[in-house]
Amino acid sequence: MKDILEEIIAHKRIEIAEQEKAVSIAFLEKQIEGSQPCRSLKQSLLASATGIIAEFKRRSPSKGWIKQAADASRIPAEYQQAGAAALSILTDETYFGGSLKDIRAARPTVVLPVLRKDFIISYYQLLQAKAVQADAVLLIAAALTPQECFTLARQAHELDLEVLQELHTEQELDYICDEVDVIGINNRDLGTFHTDATHSLSIAEKLPSGKVRISESGISQPDTIRLLHEAGFDGFLIGETFMKTPHPGETLYHFIQSAGL
Repeated sequence: MKDILEEIIAHKRIEIAEQEKAVSIAFLEKQIEGSQPCRSLKQSLLASATGIIAEFKRRSPSKGWIKQAADASRIPAEYQQAGAAALSILTDETYFGGSLKDIRAARPTVVLPVLRKDFIISYYQLLQAKAVQADAVLLIAAALTPQECFTLARQAHELDLEVLQELHTEQELDYICDEVDVIGINNRDLGTFHTDATHSLSIAEKLPSGKVRISESGISQPDTIRLLHEAGFDGFLIGETFMKTPHPGETLYHFIQSAGL
């Protein structure tokens, strides 16, 4: 199967170059002067009874449109009211139908930490995240070299952004560094987009102690949450399970009740 991740990253490099022509690094650095301290994703997960990072997601490369007309000024607030620990907002436009405008729309309506979910490969994107008042960014091991990951994680911390480091294989454990605040195990192969919700369990025992850990993708049943919690996971990133329903916030609320969280 075609490697979707490789295609996305190639497109992302072109996209960032075009964005930098329109809005300079210097302009973004000026924009973030005096910005508010980040709301801690790590601490929110540790303090939460649910550990659920509820995701705002309009589409995916594998499923197409999930909720094309989704309102970023409404659904994240409904997630917060339903009991989410934090929010993830997709900002990739070409493949996921999102944009930085979605974080701008959601931010005044919520107090929870907001993760910018995107394919972060440059300092410029970190500045963008800070400018729209995101609190954390995703770094995907499969999209970066270890050195690129270390550099971006350090730069994120310098901008007062927390780092969610996403891994998929045991071989990627070397990407974890001191600046990583949360480790995420993605149950979706980013090359083929095949998902196995139990994939996190196969890596759980190999993760370093003392790091907050979450499981991402393919989680659709409350029983899976309980199983992952018993294996030591502090949080769970879930999007499509909620977004594909007419009322994502209500679906999250009932999911939490069913899971006994």
